[in-house]
Amino acid sequence: MTTASDTAGILIVDDMEENLVALEAVLGSLSHRVVRARSGEEALKAMLREEFAVVLIDVLMPGMNGFETAANIKGLDQTKDVPIILLTGASVDPNYAYRGYTVGAADFLIKPFDPWLLRTKVNVFLELHRKNQQLAAQADQLKRLLTSENRPGGEPAGTAPGGPRGAQEGEEPATVASGTPEAGPGEERRLTDITAQLAELELLLRDARGTDQSNLADRVAELERSVGRLMTSRGG
Repeated sequence: MTTASDTAGILIVDDMEENLVALEAVLGSLSHRVVRARSGEEALKAMLREEFAVVLIDVLMPGMNGFETAANIKGLDQTKDVPIILLTGASVDPNYAYRGYTVGAADFLIKPFDPWLLRTKVNVFLELHRKNQQLAAQADQLKRLLTSENRPGGEPAGTAPGGPRGAQEGEEPATVASGTPEAGPGEERRLTDITAQLAELELLLRDARGTDQSNLADRVAELERSVGRLMTSRGG
C-alpha cells in the first residue's frame, strides 16, 4: 500500500541547470522522486501543489534568493514543517550559516560537498518524515478508537442515553448493543487519562523535529496497550 511518506518527494531549487543535474545524480539512488524548481517563486508553487519530505535550496539565486525562499516556506502553514537544507559556494559571507538558521533552515552545506554526506543528510530527513507519518497515523487511529468505541459512560456513538437503540421496556439498560458492560467510574478515569496522554502526544507530533522519535513511538505503543487492556476488561 502506498502511504503519504512513500509519495513525498525531494525538492531541489537552483537557477543553474548544471547544479540541478548534479543534485539529481547524487539523490537519484534514494528511491524518492526528485522535483526541480528554477526559482524561489517556482519552489513555493511546487510546495503548495504537492508534498515534500525535504527541500534543498541554493542561496545565491536572482530574484528571490535562498534565504527569502526559506523564510516564505516557513511562513506558510502548509509548508512550515518541511525541513530545508541551504546550499552555497565556498567563497561566501561567514554569517551565511547563521542567517540560514535564523530563517528556519535545518542544515547548511557549502559547495563542493561530499555526495555521500549530502545523501546521508537528506536520507535522515526522509526517514524522519516517514516516522512522523507513522506516528500521526497511529495517534489518529487511537483517537478514533477512543471516540467511537470508548466514550465515557460506555455508550458508543449512535446509542441512545437510556440504552441501545430499539431496547424494549423492561430490558436491562446497562448494556450496549455489543453486550459490553457500561463503563464504571474506574474505567472513566482510565479513559480520561488515555485521552490526556493522546492530546499530549499530538502536541509532541506537531513539533517532532526536535523530539526523540523513539520516545514518541514508545508513547504510542503505551497508549495502544492501555486501550487494549481497557477493551479486554470490558469484554470487548
